[in-house]
Amino acid sequence: MKSLQYQATLRDALHFEGVGVHTGAPSSVDIVPASPGSGITFVLSEGTRVQASAEFVTETARATVLGRDGATVSTVEHLMAALFAMGVDNATVTVSGPEIPVMDGSAKAFAEKIAQSGVLSQNEIRNRLVITSPHFFREDDRVLVVLPASRLRVRFLADFAPPIGTQFFDAEITPEIFLNEIAGARTFGYLHEVEALRKRGLAQGGTLENAVVFGPDGPLKPLRWPDEVVRHKVLDLLGDLSLIGVYPQCEVIAIKSGHRLHCIATRELRKLIAPALPSVKVR
Repeated sequence: MKSLQYQATLRDALHFEGVGVHTGAPSSVDIVPASPGSGITFVLSEGTRVQASAEFVTETARATVLGRDGATVSTVEHLMAALFAMGVDNATVTVSGPEIPVMDGSAKAFAEKIAQSGVLSQNEIRNRLVITSPHFFREDDRVLVVLPASRLRVRFLADFAPPIGTQFFDAEITPEIFLNEIAGARTFGYLHEVEALRKRGLAQGGTLENAVVFGPDGPLKPLRWPDEVVRHKVLDLLGDLSLIGVYPQCEVIAIKSGHRLHCIATRELRKLIAPALPSVKVR
């Protein structure tokens, strides 16, 4: 298990390619090691460099989108979750295309390649946000509570219309638990939503090979876990929490939360690190 004390980067460069789940466009990603204190930086097709931090989130409808000066990259949450949970603090991510490849709809391919490559300790103290008092965030019936803790722990309650229903997942987040219990949980949706999403320009690259689709009687293909949906919600939450930009030493209790509430929370938590950070407008 990677020590929480020191920063780390990748041992080797990694390459991924595929299509974007929402755009359907081909895309590729090259991830290379970066120096201590660099954080995660995206280099987009236009050459624009965007730091992976909450103030650069531009959109949260169905995916987390980062952008700057008109250049954007969509659906960063699965890759960011893998980098974050597998212990990579510093890396440069060069993206060709408008969106991170969906792979199989989960973070499994990203996490497995990071595990195979390994991470390299950089012998500099890991930056962290130590939560010392409770923080509460709410939008309608969606709630996020951040509490003091010795290590990062997530408790997530998901509640969806049948046939998904209510699911709960609770775990301390370590590389081992992420790799074995969370990374493989796939993105999901309802069969009746697919046409509506495509009319909105979303889910253009979605198939039964990269998403779990639920019909009236259940999933159209077998689940990896009976509670795969809530595990995927935890995956998304971790990807969004990574945009705090440092390791969050806290316990997170999430009730029905999604990308928008996560963005609100991470922007507020970022202010505990640097109060004057500017933010772009979120759509």
